Amino acid sequence: MSLLPITIIGGGLAGCEAAIQAARRGVPVRLYEMRPHVPTPAHRTGGLAELVCSNSLRSDEPTTAPGLLKEELRRLGSAVISAADAARVPAGSALAVDREAFSRTLTEWISGEPGIEVIREEVRDVPRKGIVIVASGPLTSDALSDDLAAIFGRKNLAFYDAISPIVEAETLDTSRLFRASRYGKGEDYLNCPMTRDEYTAFYNALLSAEVVPERPFENIPYFEGCMPIEVMAARGVDTLRFGPMKPVGLVDPRTNRRPYAVVQLRPETRSAALYNIVGFQTKLAYPEQRRVFRMIPGLEKVEFARLGSLHRNTFICAPAILGETLQTRARGTLFLAGQITGVEGYVESAAMGWVAGVNAARLSLKEPLIVPPATTVIGSMVGHVTRSVPESFQPMNAAFGLLPSLLQPVSDREARRNALVARARADLAGWQAEAGALPTAPARTRERA
Repeated sequence: MSLLPITIIGGGLAGCEAAIQAARRGVPVRLYEMRPHVPTPAHRTGGLAELVCSNSLRSDEPTTAPGLLKEELRRLGSAVISAADAARVPAGSALAVDREAFSRTLTEWISGEPGIEVIREEVRDVPRKGIVIVASGPLTSDALSDDLAAIFGRKNLAFYDAISPIVEAETLDTSRLFRASRYGKGEDYLNCPMTRDEYTAFYNALLSAEVVPERPFENIPYFEGCMPIEVMAARGVDTLRFGPMKPVGLVDPRTNRRPYAVVQLRPETRSAALYNIVGFQTKLAYPEQRRVFRMIPGLEKVEFARLGSLHRNTFICAPAILGETLQTRARGTLFLAGQITGVEGYVESAAMGWVAGVNAARLSLKEPLIVPPATTVIGSMVGHVTRSVPESFQPMNAAFGLLPSLLQPVSDREARRNALVARARADLAGWQAEAGALPTAPARTRERA
C-alpha cells in the first residue's frame, strides 16, 4: 500500500517525536525546519531539537508528575526521552542533558530514518491538503502565525503568556483563609486576608525582588490585562489594593471586617486540587517567587505546581479547537503538537508530539485513533488542552492536580501521590495492551543511543 507522506512543520522536540513515531509505523514523513536558512532570535544552531532555555527536563523522580510523565514516555518508546537519557549529565534527581549531544543524537536519528525526509525551508502557510502536524513551537514565524490566525480566528491565538502561579491545595493553611466571592455571590474563591503590616511587608519584598531580564527576542508589550504584579506595584503603594489585591466586597468571617488587602485563589481544576493566585502574573525569578509569595497568609508552606511568568509564546486556545486525538475539530487531517497546543515544558511538548505522531500515522493507515487514559500524566495533559474552559485557558506543566481524583480519597500527601502513580502505571499498562501497535524504540535506535 502506497501511503502519502505526513507533513510535519517544525523540527523541535514535538516535531521530532511525531516524525519518528509516524515513521516507525511505516508512514513516510516530510519534516520541515526553516533553520538554518531562516534563523530565529533564540536559536544558535541549525540542529533539530535544540534546547534554547534550560538544559534541564525537570525531575526524573517517578513520585513527581514530571518524573512519572518521563516514565510513561519511556514505556511508550519516546525518541526524545531516549535521546535525553543518552545525553544525560549529572543533575541530582533531575534529567538534564548535554544540549549539543541531545540535539546531535536526535538529528542523526531523524536523518538516518529511511521514512523521514528533512526539508530545510520555511513553511509560511499550512498545507490545505493531506495529513499535517503543526509543531512550530512558541516562536512560530509571523507568516505562519498569520495563517493559523486565518484558520482558527485571531481571538483563538495568543502570542504572550501572562501566567499567574498555581499552588497545590493540600499545602495551603486553610485555617488562615476564608471562602467567599465578592459581595456575597457564592464561595468560589479562597481568600488570603492581609493586615496593613502584612501588606506593607509583602509590598516592600515585592519591589526589591529580583526579576528575570527580558530576552532580546521577546519585546513584550505590557497590556493592562497582563501587567506583571511587580510592575503594577511600582506605580504606588496602594496600586495593588485597588487592583488584584482589592478587598472590596469581602468580609472576613473571623473578624466581621473587610481586610486591609486580600489575595484571591481560584480553583484551577474541577477537583480543586490546584488553585491559581489571581492576578499574580510576574517576571520575578523563580526563587524570589517562592520567597515573596510565601509571605501571603496561608501560603507560608505552599508547594507550587507552576510558577508565574510573562514571556513570548505563540499558542492556540486549544479547548476551542482541538479534539482529544489532537486533531483540529474543523479539519480531521490537521493535527497540532507541542507548546502551540498550550502545554509548557520540553517533556510535555514531546508528549503531545507522541500523541499527534501516533494518531496521524493511524489515520493514514486507516486504524482507530487513540487517546491515553486520563489517569496517566500524558492523558491529563491531553485533557488539559482539550477540556479546559476556553475563556480561562492558559499553558500548563505536568502536575498531579490535573489527574482525576482517587475513588477512595487519601489524606496523607505522600500516600496520595503513591496511589496516583500506581493507578497511572496500571492504567497505562492496560491501555497499551488494548490499543496495540505501540512499538517501543527499535534495537537500531537504542544501539545508537
